[in-house]
Amino acid sequence: MAVRACGLIIYRRLQPPPSSKVADSIEYLLLQTSYGTHHWTPPKGHVDPGEDDLQTAFRETQEEAGLQASQLNLIEGYKKELHYPVHGKPKTVVYWLAEVKDCNTEIKLSEEHQAFQWLKLEDACKFAGYEDMQATLKEVHQFLCSKE
Repeated sequence: MAVRACGLIIYRRLQPPPSSKVADSIEYLLLQTSYGTHHWTPPKGHVDPGEDDLQTAFRETQEEAGLQASQLNLIEGYKKELHYPVHGKPKTVVYWLAEVKDCNTEIKLSEEHQAFQWLKLEDACKFAGYEDMQATLKEVHQFLCSKE
């Protein structure tokens, strides 16, 4: 059976200078794992028995980044499923999109992660080593920019 995980792609909007585009003020939160290859990823984790996918995404975000659901705005109309093998087994990861209400909200990492960064799209794609994650970040960015 496929492993199932859920998470949130979290972003914040900085106050843009008057002449810049809205797109330039968006930054994405990536966490660096403290195990394996120390890859960078949005907060996500496995679905617990009795949990629905969205509950998992919020719980994992609270555990891994210290962000409560009340500190986030879930963005309607965006949900992405990624499928890839991990250790020879199929894995499905479902992501939703959420904005932190206060761009100065403190991030509190769990022991699963050793670092975090808020990154503009180009840097976020460099840090997110996997092509499907890079494509997802670009898709999210286009989605956000199209809503302006």
